[in-house]
Amino acid sequence: MKKIIACLLAVLMLVVTFSACGAPAASTSASSAGGSEKLSVVCTNFPEYDFVRQIAGSKADITMLLKPGAESHSYEPAPQDIITIQNSDLFVYVGGDSDAWVADVLSSMDQSKMTVFKLMDCVDLVEEELVEGMQPEAEESESSTQSETEEAPEMDEHVWTAPANAMKIVQKLSDTLCTLDSANQDTYKANTKTYLAQLQKLDDDFRQVIDNSKRKEIIVGDRFPFRYFCEEYGLTYYAAFPGCSTDTEADASTVAFLIKKVKEDQIPVVFHIELSNEQMCDSICEATGAKSELLNAVHNVSDSDFKAGVTYVSLMEHNVEVLKEALN
Repeated sequence: MKKIIACLLAVLMLVVTFSACGAPAASTSASSAGGSEKLSVVCTNFPEYDFVRQIAGSKADITMLLKPGAESHSYEPAPQDIITIQNSDLFVYVGGDSDAWVADVLSSMDQSKMTVFKLMDCVDLVEEELVEGMQPEAEESESSTQSETEEAPEMDEHVWTAPANAMKIVQKLSDTLCTLDSANQDTYKANTKTYLAQLQKLDDDFRQVIDNSKRKEIIVGDRFPFRYFCEEYGLTYYAAFPGCSTDTEADASTVAFLIKKVKEDQIPVVFHIELSNEQMCDSICEATGAKSELLNAVHNVSDSDFKAGVTYVSLMEHNVEVLKEALN
């Protein structure tokens, strides 16, 4: 991966030099007529993209590099994506495994005319963890002993899954946009105030559901990108894989453990995440009689959902409803 990016950068350095500052967006963008004077914002994934568009509205040209429906953890930047990043005023990324390529791209890029915003710098981080029954990635299990002493703990990147974190991120994004584009700061501040109220209501709704629920446990027959969410609301969880795992098929012991947990704890709903093949979740449900439901991690959205105009808030509102059923 590093070699590929290095080769791309070597070629693109010349291309970028002769590119106009208004190079066309590489992927999905939100903009309107007369965008040449607008702030150019490039985001790596959907949560960032949606946060920025709620704050900026039509006052900025906003690009999302990750195409709707694509797997976020296997994304690699195309040559045009790198040019788009270089020509942006503000580049927003997560800072974890899903965009590990960013470090190489930025280190070889002139950043003097751009601002870089990292989501994982906005909140208090927690480690990605392996809970009972969870299947580690193959390379982790093979070299766990030596890596524990050689490497720093891996911090969970899915910081946006807790609305309380989303509010912190949105406020800091708003402050950054106001600094970069003071002419439109009144609009940004007004939009931010409205949006923060929506996020606060979302947080209140989750607390109302969880505080009054019969149980405080969820089971996810899939990857688990909800660590911040569960920490925020005091939920216990069991899942098949860590949040950034590349595995999609669990071994027999993992599936057996989750089936046993569903039966023992009388769990009525087993969750899967968006864009999943749902096979493991379906297997657990078939063996237990539990219901399969989607719990949105909002890492990305399908092409049809994107075109339908879904938002972070609307996807999280779905989570409020399915949690009512799962916890009661």
